[in-house]
Amino acid sequence: MTESLTARTPAPSLERLVADLVPPPRFAKARLDNYVPDPQYPSQQEAKERIAEFARGIGRSGGSKGLLGMFRKRPQAARGLYLDGGFGVGKTHLLTSLFHITDGNPVYGTFVEYTNLVGALGFTRAVDLLGGSSLVCIDEFELDDPGDTLLMTRLIRELSDRGVAIVATSNTLPEALGEGRFAAQDFLREIQSMSERFDVLRIDGEDYRRREAVAEAPALPEETVREHAEATPGATLDDLPSLLAHLKTVHPSRYGAMLDDVSFAHLTEVSTIADHNNGLRFVVLVDRLYDREIPVLASGQDAAGIFTEELLRSGYRKKYYRSLSRLTSLARDGAKDLEGAAQDASAD
Repeated sequence: MTESLTARTPAPSLERLVADLVPPPRFAKARLDNYVPDPQYPSQQEAKERIAEFARGIGRSGGSKGLLGMFRKRPQAARGLYLDGGFGVGKTHLLTSLFHITDGNPVYGTFVEYTNLVGALGFTRAVDLLGGSSLVCIDEFELDDPGDTLLMTRLIRELSDRGVAIVATSNTLPEALGEGRFAAQDFLREIQSMSERFDVLRIDGEDYRRREAVAEAPALPEETVREHAEATPGATLDDLPSLLAHLKTVHPSRYGAMLDDVSFAHLTEVSTIADHNNGLRFVVLVDRLYDREIPVLASGQDAAGIFTEELLRSGYRKKYYRSLSRLTSLARDGAKDLEGAAQDASAD
């Protein structure tokens, strides 16, 4: 019988949380050499050169080495880089490339993974742990609530004061974080104090996942999805309503662990998501599927229409559009696999 994600409630250990502070499989081989800037957008080449320059300057102020060499403060506060741009322009590729060429035990994680790490360790222990690294990479930087705002701005200040270089990616400029989501003006001082630690690199361009103008992946008949799931080792099969209900019971930072050893994700009864809470949890799941290069096959609503227009016009719109881009890409990967299986069957 095909396993479902709803049967999984992972509880990763602290050791697992720390061990996971590395780039995901999709970006394990990301390097500056294989980042190919779009010549129509000079800012991509400029960002590539700036990242290389930044890498050469990391650690020059000295200080403790090693992830656990955490107690001696560095003499000079470090400035960081903030990679701003639309989705699909290569920000994560550049960020993980920097990770791979940096000495001094760099760490990498998404915004939600760092907030979870702080929750698991406590603030002081988390700062001490991360403060022993030369570089902290923060992907998908978004401030969705006041608590995260206060926590992450303080974390960045503390690490920067220890001389830790910090590089973050986001679809939103630092001074606009939280805009349209909560009373950001009440936290303006915190947001400004954080943004002053960064030099902003604006990266323009089109979503590379759509450059080839491949048609959107349509929804499939439910029977086709179920048959493929049953025939695919390591596959999971879930109906979307049950999966959304299950995601409420699992912290988003554990969605990656929920996908351990999954080769292919199958969804049935896909319908439009109209609720922000469900929508944002689903966004995180899609991000983890994308990071791990897990193809998707779905029946019901086409992937391109999974979020309501209200959600797509909201303060979280950039998250939703990024998720649409990634989900469509994974659905196309799934369709290619299905087509290949059909060709093999006809050849037999």
